[in-house]
Amino acid sequence: MTKPLKTSAKTPLKIALVEDQPKVRENWTELINSFPDLSCSCICKTGEEALRVIPEIQPDAVLMDIFLPRMSGIECTARLKELMPRLRIIILTAMNDEELVFMALEAGADGYLLKRTKPADLRAALLDVLSGGAPMTSEIARRVVESFRLKAKTRDESLRLSAREEQILLLLAKGNTNKMIADRLEICIDTVGHHLKHVFEKLHVSSRTEAVVRYLASKTPSAS
Repeated sequence: MTKPLKTSAKTPLKIALVEDQPKVRENWTELINSFPDLSCSCICKTGEEALRVIPEIQPDAVLMDIFLPRMSGIECTARLKELMPRLRIIILTAMNDEELVFMALEAGADGYLLKRTKPADLRAALLDVLSGGAPMTSEIARRVVESFRLKAKTRDESLRLSAREEQILLLLAKGNTNKMIADRLEICIDTVGHHLKHVFEKLHVSSRTEAVVRYLASKTPSAS
């Protein structure tokens, strides 16, 4: 279990800010420095600058704007994580676009906040991420949860194959060709192809091998 970092007014935590808009940069810097346990020790205007400066400054955490010129905040996050795997990075954005959320998290972001986050919530998020948490604005977190639920439901529904489709997949897994399956089940080869087309659609795959692997994986109990 990660122990919370101890903070005090004498040793404020170092926060790096990556933001290309001057006014926004000024406001966020002022806000961060208003907290006795935080200090904006590094301000970068671009992702390229962040990659040069942040490894030298070694801040405790980074607030990263997602929309930067040339190199996006998502790409910058991924590259910083390669250089500094333990660095905590929170994405800041004015949008709660679901696709961007997942792209940022996959790139290695440790949290995701909207820019309209209240000052007290920003401080709490920074302390949380430095204690091992993964802070997200509530509406962002809700979108993430809903997305996982939807994907789980889609996955479960996609594996509801008919008895005939399961028969064909099992024979496919044993190395049978379409013709061999057709002879075995006493159906025409075109019917086998028709069933496989439906199987591919249900399992969201594009090949016989993928279909077999996906189906067998769904039937294998996960280790507890």
